[in-house]
Amino acid sequence: MDIQTIKQRFGIIGNSVLLDRAIDIARQVAATDITVLISGESGTGKEVFPKIIHQLSARKHGPYIAVNCGAIPEGTIDSELFGHEKGSFTGAHEARKGYFEVVSGGTIFLDEVAELPLFTQVRLLRVLESGEFMRVGSSKELKTNVRIVGATNVNIPDAIAKGKFRQDLFYRLNTVPIFMPPLRDRQDDIYLLFRKFASDVAEKYRMPPIILDDDAQNLLSNYRWPGNVRQLKNITEQISIIENNRNIDGPTLSKYLPRGQTSDLPILYKEDDSGKFTERELLYKVLFDMKKDVNDLKQLVMSLMQNEKSVEVLGDNTQIIKRLYKNFEDVPESEQPIEVHPEEKSFTEPIQEPEEIEESFSLEKTEIDYIRKALQKHDGKRRHAAKELGISERTLYRKIKEYQIDT
Repeated sequence: MDIQTIKQRFGIIGNSVLLDRAIDIARQVAATDITVLISGESGTGKEVFPKIIHQLSARKHGPYIAVNCGAIPEGTIDSELFGHEKGSFTGAHEARKGYFEVVSGGTIFLDEVAELPLFTQVRLLRVLESGEFMRVGSSKELKTNVRIVGATNVNIPDAIAKGKFRQDLFYRLNTVPIFMPPLRDRQDDIYLLFRKFASDVAEKYRMPPIILDDDAQNLLSNYRWPGNVRQLKNITEQISIIENNRNIDGPTLSKYLPRGQTSDLPILYKEDDSGKFTERELLYKVLFDMKKDVNDLKQLVMSLMQNEKSVEVLGDNTQIIKRLYKNFEDVPESEQPIEVHPEEKSFTEPIQEPEEIEESFSLEKTEIDYIRKALQKHDGKRRHAAKELGISERTLYRKIKEYQIDT
């Protein structure tokens, strides 16, 4: 079954290369019993891929069950997954089979698997390694034959570092990884999804579908969609129900988008929750810190040269200048203090005040420089340049046109 047929069968909309890659991996791994871990942000549609894997596998006639690990209380999760014996805990009036026992011969989808308690993770690891488990309150080993597909929106390596997830379980689950891209990396798919959701709402409630003008389409595509496909669907339904005018313009659409997230301009640098910088953000920070040091140094030199005893004072402030140049290996010769012999001081000509040149270091200029460098590095290939800059290819096209950059 080809990728396009899979999209039609499971209602997947989009032509993104990243999306097609994820579907292709799911298609290839379906014929095996290898464990799969699907990662991606919340709302990206990860729950569709276990169904693809199950329906394209030899287990398609067996049972399939999806378990939201984050929705089951910690005290009952073991009983739900592995079952329990009568009297094993308060309220256990009779024996009960767990999901691994019921779904034997089929596929079990563990959604939000990173939310499992550590003790349950140990039990799950044993199932993955040997297919064996025990009911709660029992000493009898049982066997199961299930295909396990996990999914999470958590950065599991970070969870491992914090002691919240077992490293050995991660390696067992992550035999074949599938990454579901966020909606902001599928800009060309956003309007396609919007039209589909608008059409579904119109058909369901028997009303004309809403239509976006050019400004609204541009705003829709450039919004970052932190809630991904789920957020896009909700907003489409809101507009369809609330707005009487079926033609939606930019200002109308903007009322439904949370403020502060309508731009996709790259941020120069920011810290995450752990206080760490990404590599590109750290580079920006270092460059601006160095720029500030240079400006401070120039201001000091000019103020000293305006002083009547500029030469003498400049000589006394050698250490200050060197400290300001702590980010550089050597002090430029043009900025080094001048040595003047005592007998020559009276013949020293007045120092002409240098012309202060205000350097432009605007965000726009910096952005243009980085776009040109990225295009040069990748021989004008815009797709690779956009990936290097951390923006979408469509956004890069728009900025090239806006800034009139030669490619």
